[in-house]
Amino acid sequence: MATHRIRTGFTLIELLIVVVIIGILAAIAIPKFQDTKAKAYATSIKSDLKNLTSMQESYFYYHETYANAVGSAGFASSRGVNIAIAEANGRGWSATATHPSAQPLTCAVYYGDVTPVSPATQEGVIECQ
Repeated sequence: MATHRIRTGFTLIELLIVVVIIGILAAIAIPKFQDTKAKAYATSIKSDLKNLTSMQESYFYYHETYANAVGSAGFASSRGVNIAIAEANGRGWSATATHPSAQPLTCAVYYGDVTPVSPATQEGVIECQ
């Protein structure tokens, strides 16, 4: 009499194929995730510049000049966003913003009669490069 033994489980080849498929899927997904993080940092920079605009206008209302330092305007940026006010006076202001994890992205905005800072070319429009 021949006895038949039923084998259960996966072969080594089947397990290797599954591991390769998971590796391919990870190779596709990870760059997409990195791109999403970069977009989130860019959005954070732009949002902070818009909020700084509101704070500058509020500061101007009370002091008849724009704040030449971020702290003077009572503004606190998002975590990691570095904002520098390039020029501020009674006629206008300009600022740049960066995020260390979004390098080499730099965004800028200017308002009024001041020298535009790169990459801003139109008054009141936040531009990035």
